[in-house]
Parts: sequence; structure tokens; C-alpha cells
Amino acid sequence: MHKGFHNIDNLIINELGKLPETALLNIFVKHTSAALMINENADPDVRYDINSLLEIMAPGSASFYRHTMEGDDDMPAHFKTAVLGSSINIPISNHKLNMGTWQGLFFCEFRNYGGSRKIVLSLYY
Repeated sequence: MHKGFHNIDNLIINELGKLPETALLNIFVKHTSAALMINENADPDVRYDINSLLEIMAPGSASFYRHTMEGDDDMPAHFKTAVLGSSINIPISNHKLNMGTWQGLFFCEFRNYGGSRKIVLSLYY
């Protein structure tokens, strides 16, 4: 998967199929250089600005990085993952993900070319 914020609402819903009336969905990404985020889905400028802020906080190729053996984009990716997190809980109500009108679920790939990624979905009734 290429670097960026990728909306995965439909991917998650399609993977789960018919949702129970009530439950809690935990979504976990099994990587240290990718994250999950719930944020505004209406205006793409929000994602652009979040990315800009993350790039200011963790620029690529900074001279002070010690962990560099996996490439210039790796250490910044680890930091960004630590900031956003690898797990999200979403309540399920009335057989639907109970998210706000403007909210979307995003897979955040921080490596230039992250490769194959795995997400674990767990439903708690």
C-alpha cells in the first residue's frame, strides 16, 4: 500500500458482513509503521493538514535518527504510528458502525511503499 490516509470504512463493513444489533468492534493493525485513525471524511484538507503536521514533527532523513537501517522513511513512520496508534474501538448500534456524520476510518500508511499489511477485526458482544 502506498503512503497516505486510506478510507477503509467499506472494506471493514464488507469484510464483516451483517453486523450484530449491538457490539464493540476492535480494529488492530499488525505493523509498527502504519496506524488507524478516525477523523473527518468530508474535507480531504483535514487529512492533508494532519499529514503536514506529522511531517513537521517527524521529517524524513533527520540527522538525529539512529534507527536508519530500514530506510529514511522508517523511523518517522514508527513515530507517527506511536502518535496515532495501532488500535481503534467502534461501537456497533442498530447493526451499523456508530460513527459521527463526518467521521471516517482511515488506514494510515507512513512508509513510502509499506507492502502487504494485516488488520485484525474483533467483535465483542
